[in-house]
Amino acid sequence: MQNHSTRKDKGAIALNADQSSVLSILEWLSGDECHSVDEAGLIAGLGKRLRQIGLPIDRLTLHLMTLHPEILGRTLAWAPGEPVEVHDREHGMKMAYASSPLRKVMDSREPMIVDANDPIWPWQHIDVFENRGLVQLVIAPLCNVDGPVSAAVFATKRPSGFSLSEVQLIERILPALRNTCEMRVMRQAELSLLDVYIGPMTAQRILAGRIRQGEIETMEAALLLCDLRGFTALSNQLPAEKVLELLNAYFDVVVPAITTYGGEVLKFMGDAVLAFFPSSDAAAACEQALAATDRVLEQLSGFAVDGVSVGAAVALHYGRVSYGNIGSGRRLDFTVIGPDVNLLSRIQTACGTLGKAVLMSDAFRERVGTTRVVSTRFHHLKGFEEPIELFTISTSDRQAD
Repeated sequence: MQNHSTRKDKGAIALNADQSSVLSILEWLSGDECHSVDEAGLIAGLGKRLRQIGLPIDRLTLHLMTLHPEILGRTLAWAPGEPVEVHDREHGMKMAYASSPLRKVMDSREPMIVDANDPIWPWQHIDVFENRGLVQLVIAPLCNVDGPVSAAVFATKRPSGFSLSEVQLIERILPALRNTCEMRVMRQAELSLLDVYIGPMTAQRILAGRIRQGEIETMEAALLLCDLRGFTALSNQLPAEKVLELLNAYFDVVVPAITTYGGEVLKFMGDAVLAFFPSSDAAAACEQALAATDRVLEQLSGFAVDGVSVGAAVALHYGRVSYGNIGSGRRLDFTVIGPDVNLLSRIQTACGTLGKAVLMSDAFRERVGTTRVVSTRFHHLKGFEEPIELFTISTSDRQAD
């Protein structure tokens, strides 16, 4: 392990650790008890055990990198007699750590020892180390088989720092610590990526093993289809990068509104968002979908990106859908299908035809129970033989683009 301190090692300092106590820590790191605790339990359990065998740990931190579009990683920090701190780090934090020894260890995959007075590698400005009187850090990379490198930091207040024998003890437990952290990092990355790309409900189905083609279940749900109004004209007028900026700004309004009210985004279809609100209470599901619609239209009112106005048209329906895997061979997709999904799509098309920002089916209207709903009369929708009565919100009439 590289020693970047400005003083020489002070020599061996006696540990209360014998071979059996070190072995007990290794067994704990690889055993069922450690496996069953969360990240906070892991770092607290390890810190307490290291203190018990005489290691002068005054601050123990884990810096676990992950794969997530918004979160760079998670920092966990433990100190004796204090609750565990958990900090989710956004990608912008990477620059803040650029000149730190922590970043150096992650990039080089080589461990380091640094002192508080080391002029080359400042670290005391990092929040989990700041104002703690720490004298020395032992920073070790936790290298996964693939993916981003994480790190563990062992810090002490003892004026002489860590002895050679104490550093050797830390080195001995690192492989077991790396393995248990790698398992957690991989699990977190798995959950994060599934959640980001397909939504939490679908992610749980996949993790539960329901991944075979044709595994379909029927459910009732409130359905919402939100479409960006006038998108074709906008995409023909604006450069591609501006279109993407506009789309992302629009989605940043629509998606949080849906998830806030208990919905799950199933698909992005160009400029449209398909979502469903599953619930054993049909009225509650429809109320949630309508509340999400109100939020979307309210936030898009007067919304513009570089002077370009953004509006939406929302179709609402309540019905029975088939939800599960469709596709071919090794390329599958989770989706909802059925006549009620087809009806939702036709209702959304009618928003433009009728010049309405919101249209809903009678099945949705009768469950939502609001006096704000008014009929737009019966309409012939493509693919449906009988005319269908559609409803809108009396206070939300808008002209179509």
